[in-house]
Amino acid sequence: MPPSTSRAFDLPTGSASPRPLRAHWLAELIRLRETHWGPLDDADAVRRVRQLDTDLPSRILARADLLAQRENLGPLVDGWRRSAQAILAALFVLALMSGIAVALGALGDGSRPVNVLWALGALLGLHALTYLLWLGSFLLKPTAATGLGRLWLWATRKLARGPDSALVPQAFLNLLARAGALRWLFGAVSHLLWLTALCAALAALLVVLSTASYRFVWATTLLAPDTFVWLTQAIGWLPAHLGFAMPDAAVIRASDGSQTLSADAQVQWSLWLIGVVVVYGILPRLLAAALCVAATLRALRRLRIDPLLAGFSPLRDRLEPAAQSTGIDRPVDALHQPRVQSAPLSGLAGQPVLLGLELPADLAWPPANLPDTVQMAGNLDTREERNRVLDALAQAAASRLLIACDARQTPDRGTLSLIAELSAHAGHTAVWLIASRAGGDQEGGDGKHDTDGGGNGRSDASRNSDGSSSSSSSSNHNTRAALWRERLLALGLPADAILQTPNAPLTWLQADHG
Repeated sequence: MPPSTSRAFDLPTGSASPRPLRAHWLAELIRLRETHWGPLDDADAVRRVRQLDTDLPSRILARADLLAQRENLGPLVDGWRRSAQAILAALFVLALMSGIAVALGALGDGSRPVNVLWALGALLGLHALTYLLWLGSFLLKPTAATGLGRLWLWATRKLARGPDSALVPQAFLNLLARAGALRWLFGAVSHLLWLTALCAALAALLVVLSTASYRFVWATTLLAPDTFVWLTQAIGWLPAHLGFAMPDAAVIRASDGSQTLSADAQVQWSLWLIGVVVVYGILPRLLAAALCVAATLRALRRLRIDPLLAGFSPLRDRLEPAAQSTGIDRPVDALHQPRVQSAPLSGLAGQPVLLGLELPADLAWPPANLPDTVQMAGNLDTREERNRVLDALAQAAASRLLIACDARQTPDRGTLSLIAELSAHAGHTAVWLIASRAGGDQEGGDGKHDTDGGGNGRSDASRNSDGSSSSSSSSNHNTRAALWRERLLALGLPADAILQTPNAPLTWLQADHG
């Protein structure tokens, strides 16, 4: 049958999903889709979700999972996630190359002395500025945060194609924003990219300083040498306490470029520069990245469905049981007397089931001499009867399902849709096209008498005196039977599951119980 039927997807087995982020993501995607383009046809999904013994948020997640499978939204989410991961990997490669390039640019080719202040600014200047901006963003709204995380999200949204694909990142954003994880996720991405760049810069410094000779100097026009000594010692104070060497005051004063320093002095300047990059560059980013990752994971663990949210609130009455017995609270109102309803069907699980679909009274129904092994589900002529059978089959599928239809009627979309929905709850489904009248006379006529609308008898011979009426009726029935076959084949029903002869349908129905 067509993949849109419920047999094409599986119902979640419990309220605790092994992938809660994906489940909530799909629920938000379905909510946005229905908000933009109207409610989806979810009658079968709602019917199946109502069978779950769980709370309303879990029912909303289960409904979203079923609809996402039917609408093929899962691959869109997976595709966007893979694209986002690929773009993030490309950004990490770019950060790695940028860090190496910055380190090489800060030191130069070794033909000229390295100004330590300029080198320090090249290595840590932009990092320090963005880090301070990130700290300052806590004074603003979470949605006002900026950084490399925003750049990553912008790049991923540019790859979205189609209306549903465009809703995938929007659903992701909405979900993280409500969970309080949006700021932390963007921060984690930004800090990890900076951490990659700074580690690459440190590695480049170690390689270059180990394989090439550099002279470190300082230069100033307005400041006194003692000011530069104080500045160097202030910057190197924390790295010195963490074990990194720092040039003494004499070496700092002698590094004005007017005299040649010993190799040991150049080593001291190298270790001082490496220590500053580690302490003021790598360690703050590492701590901030760890904080953001931990906060993101903590926020994602608190993901919850808000039943009062627009798009979810109308589902309460449809997904929860219609009524729950709480005892007698007052005598029955005279204007609201209870009505006797049909008992729910039982015993259909794993059994062959026979039912009629809006069969008129002039057709012989139910068939005579019906075997005891066949469960009779009645003639579905009202919405209540259809829902009663669908609810019973939703609890446990039938082994074989035979649906009897009036072949004289034209198959409409509603009938075909109901056949597809019923077939989703059976192992095998067949359609029985019936065209014989009650009493055994066939549609073409056999000379027996019939009555007209006024009750006056008239023979088939007089009614078909020229033979044209009988021929026209038979041709019309044959045409509709052919139309039924064409529509059922288009629906996905196998050709051998479309039955017309009187005995073949019941034989097919008892194939597993012979």
